[in-house]
Amino acid sequence: MSESRALAVGGERYAPFQLRIPRSHLPGLIFAVAAWLLIVAFAEPFGRLWGTGQDARCYWLPTLAAPYINAAWTSPTAYVYSPAFLQLVSPLTALPWQVFMAIWTAILLGALAFLTGPRLLAWGVVFAAMELAGGNISLLLAVAIVLGFRWPATWAFVILTKVTPGVGLLWFAVRGEWRSLGIALGATLAVVAGSAFLLPHAWAEWFGVLEGAVGRGGTWAAIPVPFIARLPIAVAVVVWGARTNRRWAVPVASMIALPALWYGGLSMLLAILPLRAGGGIDQSGAVSAFGRTARRLGWLSGSGA
Repeated sequence: MSESRALAVGGERYAPFQLRIPRSHLPGLIFAVAAWLLIVAFAEPFGRLWGTGQDARCYWLPTLAAPYINAAWTSPTAYVYSPAFLQLVSPLTALPWQVFMAIWTAILLGALAFLTGPRLLAWGVVFAAMELAGGNISLLLAVAIVLGFRWPATWAFVILTKVTPGVGLLWFAVRGEWRSLGIALGATLAVVAGSAFLLPHAWAEWFGVLEGAVGRGGTWAAIPVPFIARLPIAVAVVVWGARTNRRWAVPVASMIALPALWYGGLSMLLAILPLRAGGGIDQSGAVSAFGRTARRLGWLSGSGA
């Protein structure tokens, strides 16, 4: 270190901390910050026409004492996920609405950044704008699926929220990766057992909610293709991907298998980026595979332009 770059304090020299953001990262950072500010500023808990956080209200309003007091699928503020998800987010839902939205939107933007890397983050914000504004969990599902190739237990999040995107687990069955399939299902059952021990009545209600949602379609915000028509396509895609070693086919299949194919759910396609960049996070050599993916997406130094 040159003398001009060092400062002396008490006889010791140290280099001042410098935060350097590559120019190629700036558009993504600017878009992400702008999106966060706008979403939080326009968020309100009453569902007005131009408010943000419409889907996030479904998680903020219900209580653990009565999680399914409003569970009519596709109705405003309806909560239809498992009790386990509500228990997971309950520390956040105890916060005031605006604070909750600030943290929740930051989490979603973090998931988006994980999927896109810094160079594509600005495009990712545009592509996932509807999902970010609504505050749904499609980006979190995408992250769970990407991580699921290394840590199959993350599939519990997919199954205990949207349920049907769990069709992606066929990847392990087709490839004979029974240990990974067992871990995914075992982790899910473990979460169910722990959650049901605390909220047994809620779990009984949830199964009733699922039964009531069977056969129901989405609203104007969903692509009008019935689930029963999409499910065989999703199965075919994941089986094809498993047989041809195309991991990116799994999030595509899981997206197709959403209970309702919301337009915001298309943001799950962003999971293709890390799976194509580094082949996913392998069960062997996880650290090097994760680092390779991060470098190719641009989050670590030494990545290409």
